[in-house]
Amino acid sequence: MDRIVDFLFEVGMLKRTPRSGWQFLGAGSESVAEHVFRTTMIAFVLSRMDGSVDADRVLRLALVHDLPEARTGDLNYVHQKYVQADEARAAEDMTSDLPFGDELRELLAEYRTGSSPESILAHDADQIEMLLQLKEHLDGGIPAAAEWTPFVERRLRTEVAKTLARRILEQSSASWWFDRDSDWWVRGGK
Repeated sequence: MDRIVDFLFEVGMLKRTPRSGWQFLGAGSESVAEHVFRTTMIAFVLSRMDGSVDADRVLRLALVHDLPEARTGDLNYVHQKYVQADEARAAEDMTSDLPFGDELRELLAEYRTGSSPESILAHDADQIEMLLQLKEHLDGGIPAAAEWTPFVERRLRTEVAKTLARRILEQSSASWWFDRDSDWWVRGGK
């Protein structure tokens, strides 16, 4: 039981581990855990939109995809030019002696290799999460986000993710709450 408790404390490091790429954009910040949460929700959506994959597996892949970053930190694209994290070793060390360690290592290996339709969809969920962040930055007046967007789009592999990406870029990030056609914005709740 102590080993499981240690693992759960270690997972908590993801709440304090920053995603490092946003510093190059000059705007925004998020923890790895924040990123993983929305990535997992996107994986849920994509798996339902796709309909041909094992949705539970897609969710589990998305949930664990950045788990080794509790030990390695987040290496953005610039860092990756110069530093290589041993994610397989980090995964082995952090999951050893866990009763479900084999499952976690298997999921992480599958995600890293992109060897299944489920892992490809989980990768696309990861990229869609970044695309959503970029669109939020664009709508917030950070024009440099437009330069990153085509590269993220080119990483997408499934048609369902490409379709979703196009719609994300066409829509305002405020459209979910700001109904411009409503009188609410004139009178409020009165």
